[in-house]
Amino acid sequence: MHTRLYRNGVLEKEGFPVEDVSEYVSDPDNTVWFDLCHPTREDLGVLREELALHELAVEDVVSGHQRPKVDIYDRHLFITVYGIHIDHGRLAPVEVDVFVTANALVTLREDERFDIRQVMRRWDATDESLGVNGVSFLLHGLLDYVVDAHLDYVEEIDGRVEDLEEQLFDEDRPVDGRALQRAIYELRRDLTRFRKIAMPMREVLGTLLRRNKGLVAGSPMAPYYEDVYDHVIRVDEWLESTRDQLANLRETRLAQQGMRLNEIMKRLTGWAAIIAVPTLITGFYGMNVPYPGYGSGWGFWLSAVLIAGISVGLYAAFKKRDWL
Repeated sequence: MHTRLYRNGVLEKEGFPVEDVSEYVSDPDNTVWFDLCHPTREDLGVLREELALHELAVEDVVSGHQRPKVDIYDRHLFITVYGIHIDHGRLAPVEVDVFVTANALVTLREDERFDIRQVMRRWDATDESLGVNGVSFLLHGLLDYVVDAHLDYVEEIDGRVEDLEEQLFDEDRPVDGRALQRAIYELRRDLTRFRKIAMPMREVLGTLLRRNKGLVAGSPMAPYYEDVYDHVIRVDEWLESTRDQLANLRETRLAQQGMRLNEIMKRLTGWAAIIAVPTLITGFYGMNVPYPGYGSGWGFWLSAVLIAGISVGLYAAFKKRDWL
């Protein structure tokens, strides 16, 4: 558990128990933040009593797996966002629920995979003059960290797609079809999962900017939230572009396989036509009836010349047309 007390934008106290929150939030000059990792029902019960939280919001925390959203209640906001975590090469989003009151910010993490210390460092590294904005300042730091992680992740995915494109057209390195197909499948799976947590962030930031006067809209922090909103739009656009690239990569791979199959079929057809010539001629001369050259040596040489001449002619014709 992490707790902090800011007074007039200056950090005054850390590490106090949750039970002291109601005492601190009674002073409007104070701003309180505390964080719980994987809270129990008992922890949530204490929070509800200390901050008068709405039962539906508390129930959302208990049930988990909420989509990114902003719920507006009479006394507080309830926000759900997702942090980025990579587990053995696969995307494993981490849910973070946030309660926002007039002078208190509560973060509830699904587990330790979301490193809240990174958010704390971002608060500490920000200009102290912004700290006087209280909860709005703290919420911005959290959302900015989450969205920046989304931006870094989609940039990484874009780089992986470009590597696959280069591998697909690299003539010096043979393509491992099964490995490439698996890589494309894993990228499509991660992009689909990422899209579910990234796309709704535009609605989250838009709601904060349009409907929360005092907290964001009309406050000195509004331009900073607009900057986060701009990053969200960049993530969405980059995500759609990367999905299109991946779809094109998959279609290109299928087209390459089709072209390769056509090349193989052309070669097989060409060689089958060439092989059919000696089969036809030797079959003709193997009949048990008299034919031109029957019983004489020149008949054998005539069949040999026909086989060689027609076969070479077909080979040259197929080679000229790039069938062999």
